[in-house]
Amino acid sequence: MSRTHSVIPILPAAGLPGIEASRNIQPRAVNGVFARWRWAMVWATQLWFYGMPWLNWHGRQAVLFDLEGRRFYIFGTVLFPQDLVLLTGVLVFSALLLFAATALYGRVWCGFACPQTVYTEIFAWVEHRTEGDRLARMRLDDAPWSMQKIARRGTKHLAWGGIALLTGFSLVGWFTPVRALAAAVPAFALGPWEGFWILFYAAATYLHAGVLKEKICQHACPYGRFQGSMLDSASRVITYDVARGEPRGSRTRGSDARTIGQGDCIDCTLCVQVCPVGIDIRKGLQAECISCGLCIDACNGVMDKMKAPRGLISFQALSSAGERPAHRRGRVLAYGAGLALVGVGVIVAFLARPELRLNVIRDRSVMSRQLPDGGIENVYRLRVMNASLVPRRLDVHAFVEGADGIRLLAEHSAAVVVEPAGTSTSVVSLRMDATQAQRFGSVVAVPIRVEVIGSSEAGGDKATSASTFIAH
Repeated sequence: MSRTHSVIPILPAAGLPGIEASRNIQPRAVNGVFARWRWAMVWATQLWFYGMPWLNWHGRQAVLFDLEGRRFYIFGTVLFPQDLVLLTGVLVFSALLLFAATALYGRVWCGFACPQTVYTEIFAWVEHRTEGDRLARMRLDDAPWSMQKIARRGTKHLAWGGIALLTGFSLVGWFTPVRALAAAVPAFALGPWEGFWILFYAAATYLHAGVLKEKICQHACPYGRFQGSMLDSASRVITYDVARGEPRGSRTRGSDARTIGQGDCIDCTLCVQVCPVGIDIRKGLQAECISCGLCIDACNGVMDKMKAPRGLISFQALSSAGERPAHRRGRVLAYGAGLALVGVGVIVAFLARPELRLNVIRDRSVMSRQLPDGGIENVYRLRVMNASLVPRRLDVHAFVEGADGIRLLAEHSAAVVVEPAGTSTSVVSLRMDATQAQRFGSVVAVPIRVEVIGSSEAGGDKATSASTFIAH
């Protein structure tokens, strides 16, 4: 049986220089299937990013990561720091999903959904509207400074700055109530940390999407460096059909390339001109390739004009016929199994998460106290967490094996009131009479169970915590 051997089908970057600060890539605009998919992802991700903080849910911001209050509000769910294990599961699931997508289709995350790609695409759209198409921008780069150049460049950078500030504001709006944040901006009433993070993320967005652009993908992104280790010859990557395309050469529209001894590639270089990272895919798969598919759109358009079949550049596996398909490889199956296990685990853990939680802490200053009637009293601190969006009024009960007559004394009353998504700390005294205390003989620490029980109107939820009672 033929097996797919793990290889790294990426050309070595021998002799490549460091960051070429002087090289300014001006990609050409192109229309096609992959270009439309990229813009669909831009709209989807940015509607989510910019719009979600403004969505309300039962009078509260639908999604709010309140770091100061140590609460995560996700629609009707409240997560406490104790629930961070769910975040770990989500991160592991996301990593496995990224690895699986890479093993199947290369750097499709980079080409369609990565924030660096998304914001670079938005900034490139602004640049196209303010400075013109690719040739106009190249002429503007070479032109001496003039009022027209200053006006065009100034308009572009002002628009970039506005988008960057909006991005920084929206990011902070996920962690601070966005309506209060919006009211504080014109009044110059932002807190120091809010102002810092808005400006910091705005500067990072401007620098990454407007100045560095493809340099981040080529040199700074760690994923771009190690993604080759997750590819093999069965991975579907952007591939130039050398056998069909070579030898290159120009020809008249509609002519048969084979009759004149040429390949289908007319060496128009449009695949290079539209590439956002400036590579020539005809030289083979390269580490800089972000699998955006724009070169496929450009080449398909040329093939249509030349009356030649599409697919000279396409997403293709490098494996030969008869080898195992990508989705049936061991590593992809392992990724799938891992995704299923982690996904089910996160869902089960989320559904099993209790809305009421109780933590019983013994008062360490007084271990136990003997009362005048011979009874024993212990003091505890009860911390109750309410992970729901409704207030809770809870009754406190304590049980101990063989001491059914234990009495509960609480400060003020035996009821504990916990606000929505809040915590409540109460000091309670548990008392055991002398007769029951004598029943335990030499046993010093008696196991007990403390419960808080909600009213039937609130669903009768119950939380339990174990502790010990010092009986001597």
